[in-house]
Amino acid sequence: MPEPLSRTSTGNPELDLILDGGLPTGRLYLVEGTPGSGKTTMALRFLLDGVARGERCLYITLSETRDELLAVAAAHGFDLTDIDIFELASADEVLGTGREQTVLHAWEMELGGTIRLIQDEVERTGPRRVVFDSLSEMRLLAQDPLRYRRQVLLLKQFFAPREATVLLIDDLTTDGGRRDSHLHSLCHGVVTLERLTLDFGAARRRLQVQKLRGVDFVAGYHDFTIRHGGLDVYPRLIASTHHTPFAGEPMPSGIAELDALLHGGPLRGTSTLITGPAGAGKTTIALQFVAAACRRGEPCTIYEFDERVGTMMVRARAMGLDLQSHLDSGLLRIRQIDPAEVSPGEFAWGVRREVEERDCRLLVIDSLNGYMAAMPQEQQLILQIHELLSYLNQKGVGTFLINPQHGLVGTMVTGSLDISYVADAVLLIRFFEADGRIRKAISVLKNRGGPHEDAIRELRVDGHGVRVGAPLVHFRGVLTGTPEYVGQVDPLMEDRTRA
Repeated sequence: MPEPLSRTSTGNPELDLILDGGLPTGRLYLVEGTPGSGKTTMALRFLLDGVARGERCLYITLSETRDELLAVAAAHGFDLTDIDIFELASADEVLGTGREQTVLHAWEMELGGTIRLIQDEVERTGPRRVVFDSLSEMRLLAQDPLRYRRQVLLLKQFFAPREATVLLIDDLTTDGGRRDSHLHSLCHGVVTLERLTLDFGAARRRLQVQKLRGVDFVAGYHDFTIRHGGLDVYPRLIASTHHTPFAGEPMPSGIAELDALLHGGPLRGTSTLITGPAGAGKTTIALQFVAAACRRGEPCTIYEFDERVGTMMVRARAMGLDLQSHLDSGLLRIRQIDPAEVSPGEFAWGVRREVEERDCRLLVIDSLNGYMAAMPQEQQLILQIHELLSYLNQKGVGTFLINPQHGLVGTMVTGSLDISYVADAVLLIRFFEADGRIRKAISVLKNRGGPHEDAIRELRVDGHGVRVGAPLVHFRGVLTGTPEYVGQVDPLMEDRTRA
């Protein structure tokens, strides 16, 4: 049986997770991306990790001066004191003048001399980790594509017996930004960094491992951000790798009539979609389940996209829900999300941390409209939500999704995003008019987790909290918003006063 490959950490735990443990040691890797995509930050983090492990590290800079490199490091709080920096700003300065008199072309002299100087520096320092920044300068010196690729191959052969792990940086500024497939074939692995500018909001960044010989890695795009101290990488969520055994018992709200709609409440490991017009009480219903879970000692998390947290807390107090005590105890955590600033990958990674580090048992996303704003591509959004819900279900987490419908009365439109088929249970809230007053009705449209009531009941929210009334058997057409009263007695709930 072959021995496992020795691995070299990239200095980023999440990127190592994508690479199934890190980069195989003693190989040549290509890190490519346009300017501003985070290549230099990633490379410096790679070298600093080596320094922390007692390894000799070398940064070869062909395009930036030492001062420019130190300025980038200072912006992240990096100390490059223990990293050997070999600055080769221009071949003219290093090789001197007079080479025009030789029978060789000037560019042949420049490239050959540059490679020799680099090899001499490597021989002198004996590094275990090397960053070569950047190949674009070397490509310009070579001028001829065949000669350039031959020099890269010579570099690969030069480093091979020295057991050094080498990152080659390519900023894709030559050849019209096209990727060099021949260069890809020469390297043991290729990591591509991208910077995407949206019509509104912050630029989005993502990376992809194009290849990694002999290693199983997590394919596809992974969102990341550049923050003080390096890259925050958010590995793509694969739900099938996260199954945890759990008991699928009901999660009651503490309101018997509300729980009866789902025969005891939503089951653990299921997702419940609460849909209806604005102001119908969707968030209120979800908060009722959150408060009950916190009273049972279960950690809960609310992701608030639309409403301000302060407004939600005031509304909860008005309904008699004491969420502040649960916040103070740490059982409840409320995350205010700005959809213009957060990527879907970052959001999914934050959910993973809540589940795996806090053992979150109930999670609320309020609302899907805000979540949709974080990813305009609808088909990708559906897939993203499906994967996220599958992950939460397999972890035994109860999930509530708030999905506002367009319009207030009459015909309701779900909008461009319809995930009712993804959710395990669907609660529908509607306005209707009766006796000259605006009232609300609640019903369960489906429940994959078990049986549910098919009755349409009245819903009231007041200072005492949530009330669910008797079935509206004397009304016809409640779901249309324009019901017809066909009964002989008054079946509706009246106001109640505080004790």
